[in-house]
Formats: sequence, structure tokens, C-alpha cells
Amino acid sequence: MKYPLSEFGQRLALDSGIGELMQDLGEALASGDPSICMLGGGQPSHLDAVDQIWQQRMQSLAADRDQLMQMLGDYQAPAGDLLFRQTVAKRLSEEYGWPISEKNVCITAGGQTAFFLLLNALAGQFADGTRKRILLPLVPEYIGYADQGVSGDLFQAVRPKIEIIGDHEFKYAIDFDAIEIDESIAAMVLSRPTNPSSNVVTDEELARLAALADQQGIPLIVDNAYGDPFPGVIFTDTKPMWTESMVLTFSLSKLGLPGTRTGIVVADEPVIQALTSMNAITALANNNVGQHLVQPMIADGSLLDVSRQVIAPYYRQRAETTRQWITEAFADEVPYRLHRSEGAFFLWLWLPELPITSEELYHRLKARGVLVISGHYFFFGLEDQNWRHRDQCLRISFTAPEAQLRRGIETLADELKVVHQTV
Repeated sequence: MKYPLSEFGQRLALDSGIGELMQDLGEALASGDPSICMLGGGQPSHLDAVDQIWQQRMQSLAADRDQLMQMLGDYQAPAGDLLFRQTVAKRLSEEYGWPISEKNVCITAGGQTAFFLLLNALAGQFADGTRKRILLPLVPEYIGYADQGVSGDLFQAVRPKIEIIGDHEFKYAIDFDAIEIDESIAAMVLSRPTNPSSNVVTDEELARLAALADQQGIPLIVDNAYGDPFPGVIFTDTKPMWTESMVLTFSLSKLGLPGTRTGIVVADEPVIQALTSMNAITALANNNVGQHLVQPMIADGSLLDVSRQVIAPYYRQRAETTRQWITEAFADEVPYRLHRSEGAFFLWLWLPELPITSEELYHRLKARGVLVISGHYFFFGLEDQNWRHRDQCLRISFTAPEAQLRRGIETLADELKVVHQTV
């Protein structure tokens, strides 16, 4: 940038983990190079059965001029299309018994935008000189939150407990004894399933966090980008919950519609009113395409059927298959552990004896045409940035075509064997 940047400009124009991830993803997809193994981003798999649904829906909309022009040619209110919001509220009320209406629903330009607005509205620098932060009760946590603060770092994180399971597995757990909430904490945030580790906070843990937030008079914000009810990529027996002190976000992206940039926020009315105002100022109105595509499917329940019968089973099987490929490729020649797979699109690999950092490993793999994400990006907010564990982990996406994914794992295993033998 050749012009002087404000503090806001400097914060958003800097290099970031999410910027690196999306740059890798975009370049890999645009290149069309079949030799590149994209094991890094959250790009959903192209499932024929699901892609056909979106094709049929687009054809149906294109054949109806009134619907097409309403989708492409009309502004909707800053909160989103009224019928869509009514439909979402009705479906969630029927599925989970939540006492909500369209007044509890706001649409944003993707879940990332929802968090940008929410986090900066709640935390950061205040006019009275005080500063508030967002508490992450469990890390590693989603890379896309890390650099969103426009007035500096927003996060304070709690180091997790690590449960060792068997020979090659482990699981993170919330250390409730280490959670401290004072007046400097503006909100708590977690993703469920957790991106990157695939950890799913249990219903009991979620209820305990919600009670803590309620006692302190702060919101608990839960990111359901991979969770229930859609796309429903959760492999454990859990159920969503909502109270007036909770803010829930959902997305159409992981259904196979990332290009529509459609985020959904469910919260009490004052939060929705604030988001609506922010939408009007920052974006004027929302993208209509995603809302029009899925509204009838939310209304008749078929979107949930597709999630439960097609999307979730596919990713569960792909997770199990990828774990098996890693087991075969590593062949006990490389010390490793995988986080227990409980949902989302990723496996979280811990290399406890890695002689280099995960960031160095990322660059070595990239040079060989394999794109992963270094784990250190996901441990933001910790006071102890020298914790060795954070430099021993990789996030591996398993959404790539099967041959590409398997080749990437074999290259990863080979590179790790070279590193352990030569470094």
C-alpha cells in the first residue's frame, strides 16, 4: 500500500494466518494443477448428490422470472430476507424448542463477517479508556478470529488439558479450573465442532460455559459452521442449545455453498438490532442468492435430511479413511498422535518429537506441492507463546479428491521421515 494507513488499515492489511490459508486455497483451486495436494483450507468436498441439488435449485429459480429478479434485482432489509429469517426461526423452534422468531435472526455476508462485527462491537478499546477482551475457553481455536480486532489484540485464551488416548490418539478438554472471568472479559467464544482440532464440546460442558457467561452478564458466542442442524458434521451425540445470553452463528458454506457468503446469527433482539445496523453501514444489504436457494429446503426439512443422510455420513467416512491412510503411511516410523475425530473437515496431527517447527514443516511441504496449515496459528491468546506443543501440530483437511489426499499424506509421511533422520 503506497498511502499511509490508519490503525484500522494497518490491522487489516497485515499478513495473517487466515490470509495465508485463503491465498493458498485460492491459488491452488485457480491453478487447476492436479499435482498440488490441497490439505489446508476448509473448502467443502464436491459431492455429486449435493451439487445436483444446487444445480436444480438454480435452474428452478432461473425459470421463474419473478423469483430470479427478486433474488438478483432487489435489495433486502439489512437483517436479511424476511421470509428466510422467519423460516430459519420456525425450523429451529420446531427442532429444538427455542422460543425465537425472525426478530432473533440476522443474516450476514458469511460467518467471518458476523464475527468481525460481533467481536469488535463487544471488545477492544472503550471510550472511557478501558479495554475488554474475548475469552477463548479452549484452544487451539479457529484461525479466522485471530486478527479481526481493529483496535489491537482481542483475545485471552485458556490452555487446554490434554488427555492421552491409546498409542496414537489424544483429546483436548476445557480446564474449567483455569477459567477466570473478570470485568475485562466481554464475551466467550468457541467453535463446535472446534476448528481445527475437530473437538466437540459436550452438552454438559456447553451448559456449564453458558451458566458461567450468564452469571457474569456476558454472551457466550458459539460458532456452528460445521455443526447442527446443517451441515451437521458432528460425529458425537450432542444437541445445540440456545439461551438469551448466547449468540449462535451458522453458515451455508459447508453445505457446499461457500460462494454465496451467507451467515446466520441467532441471538436476543438487542444483539440482532445492533447487527442489523452494522450490516446497513458496512454492507448496505446482504447477498440474496444463498437465502433464496435454501429457504424452501429449510421450510420442508429437506435441508436437514440432506445434512444427516448425505453430508455428515460422507465426512465421517472420509475422516475414518484418512486416519487409516495416516496410520499406514507413518507405519510407526514417526512419533505422532491424532486428535479424536469428533466432527468438521479436519484431522489435527500432533508430532510430539518434531525436531523443527510446524511452520518450517509447512514450508517444506509447500515446496513439495502439499498445502497444510501450521498449528501455531491456532493458539492465539495464550500468555505462554513458547509452549512447545503449539509448534508441533498441523491441521489436515480431508476434503480433497481421494487420490490427491492420499498422495498428500504419503508426501507428508515421507517428509517427516526425512526430517527425523536429518535434522
